[in-house]
Amino acid sequence: MRIIRGKRKAKILHPPINLEVRPTTDMAKVGLFNVIENAWEMEGLHVLDLFAGTGSISFEFISRGSAEVIAVDNNPRCIDWMYEASQEMGFDNLFVVNADVFSYLQKPLQHFDIIFADPPYGLPNTISIPDLIFQHHFLYPGGWLIIEHPKEINFSQHPFFMRKKNYGRVNFSFFSDEISQGTESAETEMSSSSK
Repeated sequence: MRIIRGKRKAKILHPPINLEVRPTTDMAKVGLFNVIENAWEMEGLHVLDLFAGTGSISFEFISRGSAEVIAVDNNPRCIDWMYEASQEMGFDNLFVVNADVFSYLQKPLQHFDIIFADPPYGLPNTISIPDLIFQHHFLYPGGWLIIEHPKEINFSQHPFFMRKKNYGRVNFSFFSDEISQGTESAETEMSSSSK
């Protein structure tokens, strides 16, 4: 696992092999952050990373200049790993929370510019995540929710769906309460790597 860009560019990380997680591939992470950087100024972003796992996405946001990232996961070993790695890299604006994501989302939270969620692929509640986020107003107006999910899940009928991007077997769906934010239409888009 490596950090792609930013102040810790090319940093190689070695999470424990027994974490039982599915880190986002480098190819998918490059594509994801290209989309984000085309629409957002990375400096100063407030980000929530749900089902954070190894912290790969959290570390990438911090490396690229985000003001604050909160990483939530219910696996204590993942929490310990993220904390230790963030301390080693001097990421004092990364905060790790050991909690069940769905319980965590029932609490009053601050607002975020971007919320990223990478639930386990077999999780039955994945389809409910957009409603939880938007009903509780966890995003700033125009903020983005991004969900990594298997191809079998189709969010395209959700009222705040913007687009879908896929990179190999990795699929990302993007949502915003301002559909025009960072996209020309709400049509599904595929990356050239999948054509």
